[in-house]
Amino acid sequence: MPVTLQIKDYVATVTLDRPEAMNSLDPESIEQLKDIWAEISCNPDIRVAILTAAGTRAFCTGADLKKTMPPKESFAELHYGPAGAESFASVLSKLHTDKPVIAAINGYALGGGLELALLCDVRIASSQAIFSLPEVCIGSIPGAGGTQRLIRAVGRSDAMLMLLTGERIDAAEALRIGLVSRVVEPEQLQASAEQLAQKIAGNAPMAVTAVKRLAQIGIEMPLAAGLELEQHAFGVLRDSEDRIEGRKAFAEKRKPEFQGR
Repeated sequence: MPVTLQIKDYVATVTLDRPEAMNSLDPESIEQLKDIWAEISCNPDIRVAILTAAGTRAFCTGADLKKTMPPKESFAELHYGPAGAESFASVLSKLHTDKPVIAAINGYALGGGLELALLCDVRIASSQAIFSLPEVCIGSIPGAGGTQRLIRAVGRSDAMLMLLTGERIDAAEALRIGLVSRVVEPEQLQASAEQLAQKIAGNAPMAVTAVKRLAQIGIEMPLAAGLELEQHAFGVLRDSEDRIEGRKAFAEKRKPEFQGR
């Protein structure tokens, strides 16, 4: 299986498992990612996910050009046609879940591989990780969300530098510009991701989902509208069982037991 899914203690670990191909994405991988993202969204036993990759050389180098042939459909058919007739870039750009996803980046994250990491909410990297969106160097563009998500993740100047030059940056530079939140040694990467995932999974599930939705929607809204939406979400959650449990646990000096209700 080119992509594997393991679920333990409310954490789903999604592993790109094609190290011999630098964990590039073939059509089977893309279909599996679609199914796995749907599983993450719907499964109550999953509260947070980790996206990582097998081996140490590469997180993901984008589409496997040896197995990803040009589509026979026209662009109009792919873009507006029946479900299922979708391009690699289209599928990748639409992956979505309301649950937090952590990318644990352990090597090259290039092209579509970096765009896949940009889908995640938090990115941590091995000190050996390398990042690039090199599409302009071969006459193309990052078409799976790269031009839109990178500029939202790191700001205009640093994003434009990467997008226009196609140059690679290392983990230290990725940390400096805010592309990743943490850099750890390669042997610590998985444990660091799991520790972070467990911390998130221990929080109230509905509150975590609300925070993610508010952050994603609010960035596109005027501040006043975002604040109004935030107050609405606060009111919706105010009398939830988990919020009451959180307050009781604090008063009783114990760990809360959240049920997602």
